[in-house]
Amino acid sequence: MTATAIESTSSTLPTGGPRAEAEAPRRRNPLPKGWWMVIPPLLLVILAVVGKYLVPWDPERVAGPSSTAPNGQYWFGTDSSGLDVFSRVIVATRINLTIALIVSLLATSGGIILGLGIGMNESRRGPVGWTARGLARVIDLIQAVPAVLVGLVVVAFYGASTTSLTLALSVILAPIQLRLVRTEVLRVRGEAYVDAARMAGLSERRLTVRHVLPNSSWAALENTSVIFAVSVILTAALGFIGVGLPPPTPEWGAMLSRGATDAIVGRWWSAAFPTLALAITVASFAGLTRLLFHRRVH
Repeated sequence: MTATAIESTSSTLPTGGPRAEAEAPRRRNPLPKGWWMVIPPLLLVILAVVGKYLVPWDPERVAGPSSTAPNGQYWFGTDSSGLDVFSRVIVATRINLTIALIVSLLATSGGIILGLGIGMNESRRGPVGWTARGLARVIDLIQAVPAVLVGLVVVAFYGASTTSLTLALSVILAPIQLRLVRTEVLRVRGEAYVDAARMAGLSERRLTVRHVLPNSSWAALENTSVIFAVSVILTAALGFIGVGLPPPTPEWGAMLSRGATDAIVGRWWSAAFPTLALAITVASFAGLTRLLFHRRVH
């Protein structure tokens, strides 16, 4: 067979096939599935930072006639006191998200530290083990008390302020993170690589920091967005029942409480827009939680 015939025959052979397709490099999407879920929380954070510079009216001063329906001058209308609803909803984003952010950081960091300490010492004998087991039971007791009741007690002692609300919500939500970390610590400390590191002579402190902490804190870190959303809801709940930030501080729960009475007589706007802002915020960070969970599982 001539060289020309060989070239002609080889050119007619199929170049593809299952093996060739398997060996071909797979194209991967550089963006994770559901990446767009990051956009709404990001926009809310940007609005919280620059929102107060964009509002047309002072959110704590009378802007016009009371109970004015939405129009070209007052985009979301005015409430029963003549305060501009649009300006108050936008500025309240900064207040509610700031409280939720601080609470998420305090609750998560405190939960990781306490959960790690309790999980690593719960099985020990002596005073250290007794203290760890006692703290575990105290945490169970705190979680059995309704969250709003704990908030009422803290506010009653320290007054209604950003600091007291942050403290109350941190105390309420830290046990959730603590229990997640404690459960993971109990699992991780029984793994074979932890036993191997201990047999290799690694001290208990270095073992905890190097192996147990990184592998047991993921659950709490992924749950931070849930803590954030719950913080927003609880802040609004305390404001709705009248124990939140003092008026005329713009806060979604207080605005909703004031607007509920107006909605009964048909002036729906002063309650509808704070409710919509609250729902969008919670849904946005719930979507972020779903994205983080998806990436962790896959």
